[in-house]
Amino acid sequence: MHLGHARTFWIAQQRARANGGELILRNEDLDATRFKMEFVDAVLEDLRWFGFEWSEGPDIGGKFAPYNQSERMNFYRAALEKLRAGNFIYPCTCSRKDIQQAVTAPHAEGDEPVYPGTCRTKFSSSNSNLPSAKFNWRFRVPDGETISFLDGNFGEQKFVAGEDFGDFVVWRHDDVPAYQLACVADDSAMQITEVVRGADLLVSTARQILLYRALGLTPPKFFHCALMLDEKGQRLAKRHDALSLR
Repeated sequence: MHLGHARTFWIAQQRARANGGELILRNEDLDATRFKMEFVDAVLEDLRWFGFEWSEGPDIGGKFAPYNQSERMNFYRAALEKLRAGNFIYPCTCSRKDIQQAVTAPHAEGDEPVYPGTCRTKFSSSNSNLPSAKFNWRFRVPDGETISFLDGNFGEQKFVAGEDFGDFVVWRHDDVPAYQLACVADDSAMQITEVVRGADLLVSTARQILLYRALGLTPPKFFHCALMLDEKGQRLAKRHDALSLR
């Protein structure tokens, strides 16, 4: 947990209190390559040391348990099947290297490049036309449509599908749901009324709004916090070995 994480969680806590709501802590532990149990214990210890108090979470439970995403796979599989039945997704065999080589347009730091649509028409979502090699499930965005929403901090936001973001992965080839799908499924199931997170995820909100629509769900409200920067103007991030609470 670095200082930027703490400030975002602090804002979430303040907004929950101001609106008579509850603060929920969810452990997003789906990335097996970066996840270790001792990290979870350290996060909980750091947050409690800082003075945070949450109403529901992996350590105390709650009415929408479990709060570890690794224990909520049934929610994600149900959402995936619904997207597949509605023909909103398609198999994609492209690797990250394939996409990087095919993309020429620049993209924001930390965000994925706009997918060039290589596999859009290669395969269908039916079992009879699935690739034999490992593949991701990718969401087909409505090219040219403007996705807009009112952010609680930055005001009206607009992103054009196919330009500001492209077809995105909802289920990875290693049989793990991607961030976008897992968050939408959990926020809906846990009846989240407002999501508070960093401004680097504004474009992810546009992606998630499309998922809410495809799944027939109502999106929550969103409040994106300004990012905390270091003395060089770089945002605090784990990859930069940013100052941690510990």
